[in-house]
Amino acid sequence: MEFATTKIAGVMLIRPDIHRDRRGFFQETFHRRKYGEGGVGCDFVQDNMSRSVRGTVRGLHYQLKQPQGKLVFVLQGEIFDVAVDIRRRSPTFGRWTGARLSGQNRHQLFVPPGFAHGFMVLSETAEVYYKCTDFYRPDDEYGIFWNDPAIGIEWPDCGAVLLSDKDRKLPLLARAVPATLPD
Repeated sequence: MEFATTKIAGVMLIRPDIHRDRRGFFQETFHRRKYGEGGVGCDFVQDNMSRSVRGTVRGLHYQLKQPQGKLVFVLQGEIFDVAVDIRRRSPTFGRWTGARLSGQNRHQLFVPPGFAHGFMVLSETAEVYYKCTDFYRPDDEYGIFWNDPAIGIEWPDCGAVLLSDKDRKLPLLARAVPATLPD
């Protein structure tokens, strides 16, 4: 198993060991001791799953009072997964990092609390599964517009982009109320 650092401290790309044979494969998707030794020492309390069609962008979402760290992986299909550092006092504030996650490469991305998270579906459909370090609270939901030019995420070209009405109305990072951004 490989835990690779990214260009932003705390965000990790994980390449799990995959044991393949003629029957298929076996993979540990989480092992607290091994992940802790690799730098992902979290207790996860909630698991989520989504299924989306090509071009769907979900995010960039975060919670403030109960920030969620997320361990993201794809069961089927392919996504471009992104973490944006929105911690006001961070030396990497406003910077992003991303990775292609797929049912083929089986990679995972760990997004620590204090980051906005989102993804774009690159395949016909994608089933995305993620573990969270805190419980979701609808009254503690915030976000940043997915294609904020000041952040400059280099999204792959997937054709038409599909957004929820809520995500379409998210503010640019520069227009976010400072009190709604984590320290």
